[in-house]
Amino acid sequence: MGLRLNGKGQQSHRMVIFFAVFILMTLLIFYTSNNSNEAVYTPFHVAATKAVTAKDLKRWSRKDGFVPVYGNKSLALHCGNCALVTSSSHVLSSRAGEEIDRMECVIRMNDAPTLGYEADVGNRTTLRVVAHTSVFRVVRRPNEYLRQTDRNFTIVFWGPPNKIEKNAKGTLYRLIQRVGMTYSNVSFFSIAPNRMRKFDNLFHKETGRDRQKSHSWLSTGWFTMVIAIEICDNIKVYGMVPPNYCGKKPLSKKMPYHYYKPRGSDECLMYIQNESSRRGSHHRFITEKQVFGRWAKLYNITFTHPTW
Repeated sequence: MGLRLNGKGQQSHRMVIFFAVFILMTLLIFYTSNNSNEAVYTPFHVAATKAVTAKDLKRWSRKDGFVPVYGNKSLALHCGNCALVTSSSHVLSSRAGEEIDRMECVIRMNDAPTLGYEADVGNRTTLRVVAHTSVFRVVRRPNEYLRQTDRNFTIVFWGPPNKIEKNAKGTLYRLIQRVGMTYSNVSFFSIAPNRMRKFDNLFHKETGRDRQKSHSWLSTGWFTMVIAIEICDNIKVYGMVPPNYCGKKPLSKKMPYHYYKPRGSDECLMYIQNESSRRGSHHRFITEKQVFGRWAKLYNITFTHPTW
């Protein structure tokens, strides 16, 4: 004969079941949450295809890859030792300025300034790589960005061909051209469409992902690193964090994305949001840094502040 539960017994039985289910659901949510947090730091690519060899990037011809904005100059820059100074706030308090200025060539990006930050980032500039989105910020402050500190001072602009190509109908190229005519002592170049495709193909080869299909944009850092490999025998990178930096627990100290914008976005937050986004066009900063890490031994690249 089966045992029947009275009203109170049935209620207690239901409460036990309820709490058991509640505990199981809580554990499941906690587990899922932890896994999702880990997923945030998972690099964009799943597995890289066969990496480039040490000779591949050195074989890229600069003759047809960079178009002079004014005149018929060619990008013939070659340096033994280069300092690649990033825009990261990790360069602050590094006191690396004198060391950077002693390098044969100094490479900077976009509108990263030197005035007021000389102790940490140095004063000289040999090459500046500028995205189409930063052109206006650079040309409106010529005393800061266009003053010649090195004899072979060069600026390379990159962007969609319909914006910076010589035959572009927009105003951006005409602005760059006028600046090139005004500052004839500075060499201005834009990246040719065929070279832009090579940058895309390189990203695909290194990561196994098509940039356009994955809704991502290559960063200025990607273009700058490849150009530095082309023109430099040795590269010392200042301020670039390793690819696993933002995945460390507890989370790393908050650092501004740009050293010259102390109230700007947090660097790790910017990296993680871009890396994890699958909608819209974003940079894959962490994935790019993984590729740079693989290139380090192939192309004599070292990282400092922080050291990898």
